Amino acid sequence: MEITLSQYAGFCEGVERAYAIVEKTAKDSEIKRPVFVLGSLVHNDDVVKKIEEMGIKKLSVDSNLMDFLASSKSEIGTLIITAHGIGPEIYEFAKKNKIDIIDTTCPKVIKVQRLARNFSKKEYQLVIIGEKNHKEVKGIYEWSNKKAFIVENVKDLRALALNPEKSIAVISQTTQDREFFDKSAKYIAEKYPQAEIINSICLTTHDRQIEIKELARKNDIVIVIGSPKSANSNRLWEIAKYINSKTYFIEREDGLKESWFADCGKVAIAAGASTPKRIIEEVTKKIKSMGDRRSNN
Repeated sequence: MEITLSQYAGFCEGVERAYAIVEKTAKDSEIKRPVFVLGSLVHNDDVVKKIEEMGIKKLSVDSNLMDFLASSKSEIGTLIITAHGIGPEIYEFAKKNKIDIIDTTCPKVIKVQRLARNFSKKEYQLVIIGEKNHKEVKGIYEWSNKKAFIVENVKDLRALALNPEKSIAVISQTTQDREFFDKSAKYIAEKYPQAEIINSICLTTHDRQIEIKELARKNDIVIVIGSPKSANSNRLWEIAKYINSKTYFIEREDGLKESWFADCGKVAIAAGASTPKRIIEEVTKKIKSMGDRRSNN
């Protein structure tokens, strides 16, 4: 059985950077403690568990976050902002209450946040192409002063009602599907010719999506490794599944089923940007052992 591993499988630069910062923080005795990370550093349970083992506690990021922080401010030494970013309210709260901030927000996400803030200040009608409940999108929305329109699907797109007399700008979640962004951008541009369209999808995300199409066409089976909570991992699975029905989504090696590979000659392995190298290696090793057993029978 021939195995092809995606050249982009595993941590992207933003995740590598965030994890390295957290590792350094955990080892630094001068950091004010206790240290809390606002939600999951990345959408991967194995990475989250590893961080907790370093002595860094996770805070749930939900509608009660600010209430919790307000009641616990005297017990917090340092807050870590995750790679997905967060809204401006947290920074203001930390400054006011003399809580240290360690910011691991991906630089590409910061760029989109700044676009949202600047367009809001200029009183543009801002459209964000992204998932409404995704942490990155929620943060970008807050940077827009909570005035943006979020388009998650075709239904949202068709329902979009903007004032044609006012300025319009369109930006995107960094891990958005390129095809949906292009479709949305075209629709908006035709309806509102004055709209400024800014493709803010991460280049690495785009490259992963291009590659997964090719892998899906050239292989009998595609295995996508990632967390069910990971937007970019789910996106890879959706794109590959559309092309190749024998595309399977797993979180780690114990999700593999030998029956998938019964008549398989070629298998491709891809992984989301928050999937650790160790897990990718374990999956690859198990698939190889399945192939070896089949060859020996």
